[in-house]
Amino acid sequence: MHQKIVLIRGMHCRSCELLLEDAIGGIQGVSKVKVDFRKGRATIEYGADIPSQKEIINAVKQAGYEVGEPGKLPWITKDATDWRYIIFGTVFLVILYYALRGTGILDFSLDEKNVTTGFALLLGLVAGVSTCMALVGGLILGVAARHAELHPEATAWEKFRPHLFFNAGRVLGYALLGGLLGLLGGVLQLSGGLLAFLTLAVGAVMIILGMKLTNLSPRISATSFTLPSSIARFLGINEHQKEYSHKASMLTGALTFFLPCGFTQAMQLYAVSTGDFKSGAIIMGAFALGTAPALLGIGGLSSIMKGARARMFYAVVGILVIAFGIYNIQSAMAVLPVASSGEEIYYTPVDQGDDEGDVQVIEMTQSASGYSPSTLRVKAGTPVRWVITSKSSFTCASSIVVPSLGIRTNLKKGENIIEFTPTVKGPIPYSCSMGMYRGTIIVE
Repeated sequence: MHQKIVLIRGMHCRSCELLLEDAIGGIQGVSKVKVDFRKGRATIEYGADIPSQKEIINAVKQAGYEVGEPGKLPWITKDATDWRYIIFGTVFLVILYYALRGTGILDFSLDEKNVTTGFALLLGLVAGVSTCMALVGGLILGVAARHAELHPEATAWEKFRPHLFFNAGRVLGYALLGGLLGLLGGVLQLSGGLLAFLTLAVGAVMIILGMKLTNLSPRISATSFTLPSSIARFLGINEHQKEYSHKASMLTGALTFFLPCGFTQAMQLYAVSTGDFKSGAIIMGAFALGTAPALLGIGGLSSIMKGARARMFYAVVGILVIAFGIYNIQSAMAVLPVASSGEEIYYTPVDQGDDEGDVQVIEMTQSASGYSPSTLRVKAGTPVRWVITSKSSFTCASSIVVPSLGIRTNLKKGENIIEFTPTVKGPIPYSCSMGMYRGTIIVE
């Protein structure tokens, strides 16, 4: 068996490889073809009959590419088809967003009387189509769609299988970690700053995945990121299966436990309050199970798309994942201490023996749609009693963060009180733990 290497210009993804392998493989005398878009070349195996160079050039041209030294890929795509899909995806998602916003479907609230397994399942269903979709759904959708794009020859079942393992790992991981929370209290809870940095990292990964899916940047699309060999071996990823393993998918699902979703944190707080491994495990496991239908649903879509519809679908998904990534980065910045005002605001607990006349009382209502009023005014140097009435403790807005004061708390249904003494004039920004809902206390 003999080999011939042909340099090819214009490739930018796995689909290009498949098109060229089919085109060149049809030439008489060719027994096997392996195309590598990253290296810009095709390795052709043949027997006694040497394939005609002219036929190879014609086959490559008919597939939409050129024979020759591959130049450096551009940072921004010049392909009109890519831009057509990107524009279509952007317009479609903008229209869909405002349509959903108009119906009020994006603002969910559940009022609990007693947290039961059924309630945890119901809350999971709500979270799966709201905050979990923005954070967890955006991440897994980007990864799965990218996996499906890299392996268009795979069956629908092979493309869907990673989602099953991801959600299985998510349910099992949530149950185990929820049980540990119940057993150990708040020991496993991460700081607000670390959660924000995790969200920043997830957001950055989403943007890279989205750019790969849309082919907005051919240079980035051709870039591959590999794990250190020790980590790859631990996750069960071998040399011939670099981008996916069942073990890695399950572990990723389990680790989403630590991402700052308001619904998740509300359930984590309840798991802590149980003081029992079994109760904490059942509640958190049921919650994760409730999120599975929505997450499996978006996974199913990426599994069945083929041909031209698949290219359009990946473009729409890519734009959505980029939007989620930008949104998560902006949200994380809102809850980082460095995002607060330049002047330092000193936090001093209020003496509980103070007379009401010596304390500034500010009142606010928290609901599924945020905070009302979101802007509050106080005077410097006088203790503040911030009274927050929570209409629902199981919503994203119920987890409130004030970075400059070092405050991070989960609101309980009813009246909640936060006390501090501002000593420096200026704004004190606050938000939910994801940065979705924001407000400001202005110190005058």
